[in-house]
Amino acid sequence: MTVTVDRPWVEFDLGEEMRVLSWAISRPGLVRARRILWREVRNADLPADLDVYDWLGAELAARDASDAVCFLTSRDVRAVTQAHASVGQAVALAVATTGLSNAERVGTRFPRDPSVWGTINVAVQLNIGLTEPALLEAISIASQARTAAVMEIGLHLPTGQATGTGTDCIAIAAPDGAEPYAGLHTEVGHALGKAVYDAVLQGAQEWMVSPGAAGPGLSFR
Repeated sequence: MTVTVDRPWVEFDLGEEMRVLSWAISRPGLVRARRILWREVRNADLPADLDVYDWLGAELAARDASDAVCFLTSRDVRAVTQAHASVGQAVALAVATTGLSNAERVGTRFPRDPSVWGTINVAVQLNIGLTEPALLEAISIASQARTAAVMEIGLHLPTGQATGTGTDCIAIAAPDGAEPYAGLHTEVGHALGKAVYDAVLQGAQEWMVSPGAAGPGLSFR
């Protein structure tokens, strides 16, 4: 398991091909992959008339990485964070980029300039083989941990306390296996939740003190 930063890319090598469940822009759904990538972008990279899927496909092909699950992020990829957690037999490694410039409160909408991009992208590798229903449950635990970490920093919008951003994405990687559950009472859910919470919290805290973090309509507790 290695994480390599080669701006504008981050590559998370899983060490072996695994099942990966995500809603990433590249290879979403339930797929098999050995690596998960982040591609840093700026407004200049994404003009209004650009076909983002074609552009990213070409970028991945040029890197010989068309087989990878891939996120897009406007966060400086050098700010990537990692967290590891072990509980019993379960081990989780979370890798995250955390930007909150388009933060939202769940169930509300905060109008903003569409050129303001920010996102939380989290990839988690587990050592426990999960069934497909357990992978779905694992994504729910990761989402819960992401939200708890964002709420911890106290980012307030006119619509309420931020719980995430409008473009968050999560990918869960695990070997083939028969573990049917990944909830909060399980070792794997415990480890997964802790790793994601720690990685996102660190990234969010660092974003809070980064240049330009406090944009219009944002305030900190």
